[in-house]
Amino acid sequence: MSGLRLGELVATLALAQDNAFGQPLESQLRSCLLAVWLCEAMGAPRALRDTVYWVALLRYVGCTGHAHEVATVFGDEIAIRAQTLVHDAANPEEVMRDVVAFATAAHPPEAREQVIAALHAGVHDWIKVNFSSGCEVGEMLTQRLNFGPEVRDALRHTFERWNGHGFPSNAAGETIPLAMRIVHLSHDMEAIARLFSPARAIEAARERRDRTYDPALADLFVAHGGAWLARLTALEPWDAVLALEPTPHRLLEGNALDAALEVAADFIDLKSPYMAGHSRRCAEVCMEAARTLGWSADAVTQLRRAALVHDFGTTAVPNSIWDKPGTLTRAEFDRVELHPMLTEQMLRRSPALEVLNPIAAAHHEKNDGSGYHKRLRVDATNLAAALLAAADVYVGLITERADRQAFTPDDAATELRRLAAQNVLEPRAAQAVLGATGHSDTANSRPRRARHAGGLSSREVEVLNLAAKGFTTRQIAERLFISPKTADHHIQHVYTKIGVSTRAAAALWAMQNEMVS
Repeated sequence: MSGLRLGELVATLALAQDNAFGQPLESQLRSCLLAVWLCEAMGAPRALRDTVYWVALLRYVGCTGHAHEVATVFGDEIAIRAQTLVHDAANPEEVMRDVVAFATAAHPPEAREQVIAALHAGVHDWIKVNFSSGCEVGEMLTQRLNFGPEVRDALRHTFERWNGHGFPSNAAGETIPLAMRIVHLSHDMEAIARLFSPARAIEAARERRDRTYDPALADLFVAHGGAWLARLTALEPWDAVLALEPTPHRLLEGNALDAALEVAADFIDLKSPYMAGHSRRCAEVCMEAARTLGWSADAVTQLRRAALVHDFGTTAVPNSIWDKPGTLTRAEFDRVELHPMLTEQMLRRSPALEVLNPIAAAHHEKNDGSGYHKRLRVDATNLAAALLAAADVYVGLITERADRQAFTPDDAATELRRLAAQNVLEPRAAQAVLGATGHSDTANSRPRRARHAGGLSSREVEVLNLAAKGFTTRQIAERLFISPKTADHHIQHVYTKIGVSTRAAAALWAMQNEMVS
């Protein structure tokens, strides 16, 4: 794998954000182009244009951090997010109408009044916490990608609005960074024009000026938006966005590339508490398994990188499916089967990432052709993909899921041997994974790292693990046989020590420090 331009990685993250909001791939790229054209029309200096470029692509990079919480209330969090892209977020009545509609949809008529009353009593605080979570996660991820304070400050205002009715701090007017005010307008206009019509978008800009949008920016869009939206239909968004990437281009190579792909892995795995750290653990197991087979350093690195990004497509599947405590229906599993295909579609746009596809996109294929999404035979002729498939099964088994407890490592090893014996998993790959995880006489796996980063005590590590997995304070107390008050004390102490304020940010910190078990 050659070097990867930062713009390619960030544009790929934008595609994953499209999936998370139920939008066609490249919708966020299109809005980025509108934002840059707005900058050009207003004669913005290069520094502002560059900031706007990155902010437009990264606006919802924290979205996986609170997907679980949104789905807990609304069911299909992707569906309600899709709705939010076109409503007037500065109009509390319009926002509340959508909230009530989605929150009551799954309840019988006789229970809806009670649900509505509960929503009115607590929705403001709930929204504030969840938007704070998205902003905090976005801050942590963009800081790890070495973006400067201008980008990070703008992203803190993702959910604020010109009239001060946004979240979480009710920032208003020019206290919202200009870069985010531009992106607020460009994102909404792209969605409204695509889902309705360019004329509807222009009318929305005119009607919402001085309430939802900076009036000067809204006026610019009213004057030029028709031409810009027509221009969007005549170009390829991916190529056009990368052509506008700020120069000099940042080329990610070596350790910097590995660190950037770890950011992508953590963004992916925040999607569900049951996924926390999954991609990193698969990458670690694959790396050790490949070493037991005597692979070259380059081949090991390629496999590890593919493992880090193999689940990119999971953002397209709602948490009402990933976090479902019971058996999936056929229709639900059909949606699950789409995620390797979407991984393939996203990675193939970038020449540097496309080389990972033969491994990454095949992670649910099987040796006997019984996997998905292409029903390929992943055998000894593609041993790298077979290793990732076996590692994905093993790591999945030893992880607690919504519908079952985690397997013990020994039970997981037994299951892996059974699948290899039945020719479901490629036998050599399965054996290498068993060796890498300490289940064979020739195992050469590295010892687990100490779990006391951040000065956490052993009990605090236990609490952090459960909080990262989405357990409530009461559930943590029950699991650890302590009082809810003691559990809350531990949670707050952990948050203070590691410098976060939300569950999602704590989960991200735990994943980054390899403390999720």
